[in-house]
Amino acid sequence: MIIYQILPRLFGNANETRIPNGTRKQNGCGTMNDITPKALRAIADLGATHIWYTGIIRHATGERNNPAITKGKAGSPYAITDYYDVHPDIASDEKQRMAEFEALVRRTHRAGLKVIIDFVPNHVSRQYKSHAKPKGVRDLGQDDNPEWAFSPLNNFYYLPGQEFSMDKDLQGYREYPAKVTGNDCFTAHPSENDWYETVKLNYGVFYQGGGEKQFSPIPDTWTKMRDIMLFWAGKGIDGLRVDMAEMVPVEFFEWAIPQIKQKYKKLIFIGECYDPNRYWSYIHAGFDYLYDKVGMYDYLRGVVSRGWSAEGISSRWLERGDQLKHMLYFLENHDEQRIASGFFCGSGLCAEPAMIVAATLLPNPLLIYMGQELGEKGMDFEGFSGIDGRTTIFDFWGVRSLQAWANHGKFDGEGLDDEQRELRDFYQRLLCLKRDNKALAEGKMYDLVYAQGEGFNRQRQFAYLRHIKGDLLLIVVNFDDRTVDLSINIPTDAFVYLGLEACTDAKMTDLLSGNTFRAPFTDNQPVRLSLNAWKGAIIKIEKK
Repeated sequence: MIIYQILPRLFGNANETRIPNGTRKQNGCGTMNDITPKALRAIADLGATHIWYTGIIRHATGERNNPAITKGKAGSPYAITDYYDVHPDIASDEKQRMAEFEALVRRTHRAGLKVIIDFVPNHVSRQYKSHAKPKGVRDLGQDDNPEWAFSPLNNFYYLPGQEFSMDKDLQGYREYPAKVTGNDCFTAHPSENDWYETVKLNYGVFYQGGGEKQFSPIPDTWTKMRDIMLFWAGKGIDGLRVDMAEMVPVEFFEWAIPQIKQKYKKLIFIGECYDPNRYWSYIHAGFDYLYDKVGMYDYLRGVVSRGWSAEGISSRWLERGDQLKHMLYFLENHDEQRIASGFFCGSGLCAEPAMIVAATLLPNPLLIYMGQELGEKGMDFEGFSGIDGRTTIFDFWGVRSLQAWANHGKFDGEGLDDEQRELRDFYQRLLCLKRDNKALAEGKMYDLVYAQGEGFNRQRQFAYLRHIKGDLLLIVVNFDDRTVDLSINIPTDAFVYLGLEACTDAKMTDLLSGNTFRAPFTDNQPVRLSLNAWKGAIIKIEKK
């Protein structure tokens, strides 16, 4: 599974004006209709199997809602204002926005791709009000008693007797009593660093009472949120990426996910979860995959940009144990800094060995963020989002690398420079290999690092085998800034574990470069090869 993440308002925007804090009219806004069959074919040809459409559900914007309690002109996709509505800014015709989304799902499926969208269960916009909810559905907070700080009957948490305030003019916005802010901020006066534009949903956990769980009878919020997930599953999507899953009690997911999977058996759940101590509880609750941010992402970034030892990659996969198959690998997403930014390593090309590891070490799913394959730097000052190495999710903006690739709807890469073309070609070869090669999709992995001697620098190189009957791959990466000549030892135990036979004269083909050479593949002679700086090889080994 290879997921390509798209923020439609940025992805389809061809406007090159780029005024910081610019309006939708000034800077433009991509729509769902901009994600054409031609665009989808290009994404499928890149190697993707799924697209995660970020920002589909209606959320607050600085133009449609009170800007004092909205982040940026375009607003955060995670400050939901109506769970039952499609965001109007990404529709060509606002009145047909749900129909346009349904058409996008069908169009994506026709391209051979599956659809994932966000489900945001922990918090909503301070200005939440559903106008699109089905007949008979009670709105969130509609039946709350705001005089109760906590009750499992309420959908929100309240601070009775306190009015919401901030260190700025709220431009006529009044909230009394104040609701608790989305990042578990139990104060009526959140700071600019809090998720002040959101309020936390109440799943029956009495945080003010020491975290007591009042789950019987089933809290009202549980039923409402389950029904929202069922609503979107009914639109033909293939998966839900669950935002900040670990901030919602796992008991809710234990209750809700089986009900949803009973009706939509193939629907996948991906959880944003950062605490490894809680991974098993969310996996057992029904999540198919969880972010491996604090494990593989953090470590690979450290190897690339902080001089961490490549040898430590072994510890990262070993520590996950039986959880490994549930880990989603990535080097970029909308929350993280761009690889090519000055905050990471300054060039997308320098992360090629890390991408090879993330894509081929194990059969795990892989996430790619739009523009990653083009070396997008994320170093613009867009407005609410400053020069922080991230592509804004809060502003209307035109992303240069995406616009160069899209070429006004042709999606032929005509506007890319040589480095961008080289990087995209690398991603395409790598991702298509991950998608199509049987050893990478299903095979066993054997970590070779422990068996290496003097002809191998464990600090800057990493190597392993992937094997399934009829297909054997030797994968070697170089995190050094110089070309290296390597001697790769294949221990006897690798032959035993993988069921291999030695060969004194094997044909070896680098599937990334196409280069071929002949060499022995035995336990008493090393495989010798040369790797350029910040490069890697995926070598197919075939007997004579």
